[in-house]
Amino acid sequence: MEKLILCRDDQDYDAMVKILCVCAKRKSVIVIIYAVVSNHCHVAVLAENQAAAHEYGLEIKRMYSMWFQRKYGESKVLESVDIKAILLDNDWYVRNALAYIPRNALDNGCNVNEYNWSGIRAMFSTHKTQGTIKVSSLGKRAKRELLHTGDNLDDVPWLLDASGHLVPSSFCDVEYFEQVFNNDLTFFLRILGSQNSAEMDHKLVEAPRKMLNDTDFLKDLNEISDRWFKCEVSQLSKERKKRLIPYIYRTKKTTVSQLARAFQLDREEIAHTLKVSGIGTR
Repeated sequence: MEKLILCRDDQDYDAMVKILCVCAKRKSVIVIIYAVVSNHCHVAVLAENQAAAHEYGLEIKRMYSMWFQRKYGESKVLESVDIKAILLDNDWYVRNALAYIPRNALDNGCNVNEYNWSGIRAMFSTHKTQGTIKVSSLGKRAKRELLHTGDNLDDVPWLLDASGHLVPSSFCDVEYFEQVFNNDLTFFLRILGSQNSAEMDHKLVEAPRKMLNDTDFLKDLNEISDRWFKCEVSQLSKERKKRLIPYIYRTKKTTVSQLARAFQLDREEIAHTLKVSGIGTR
């Protein structure tokens, strides 16, 4: 949200984290890691499909809108907030996205490892805190006051610390996160430290908003092709092109016609490749 501070105090940050958690249960997705900053948040989730992840984002927006209106008396302020659900479907993308998310603490001028409103504290046993309160043991009134919901939470493993904040390790998929980095803290720190955050900001935040012209699209496409296959798109075999096409279609704002031009394939081949991959063309 470019024109509004969504999280104005610690109470707002805490509410957003809990809303991320509650909405994940509602929409049957699993939170891997998250970061909440003053005007936006990022969450990596395991979801059945991209549409389910998008619905999760919309539920977060809806629930936080209610919180914001109750607290500040301001309505419809989140109407223009954009929800983007981006498929991370190769190792490079997953690792860099999972490292990029906690780096958002830098936006608030905070140390990544010590930031209170990120799931990074749960990973690799760093700052892992033992919860003192089981959410499942709370009464209805306490759940509503602390978790901002009347949902049935009797079966959740979530824990609260002494301050009433959710303990990240009790709801984030720590095992998944650590396996992505081969269970090696040094590997994660190397990715975190060497990451081109501007590149990831472009790929995760800016690029999905607009369709590129053919020249810029081909430039991006060649960079991805070089990362995947060590050559430009024009040098790829048809088999490799068909492996790359679904990924590009999911992560870029593009069309079948533009893909056909960039990959030097017939439109029918592009459409068939996407259909085989279970993707409907827009």
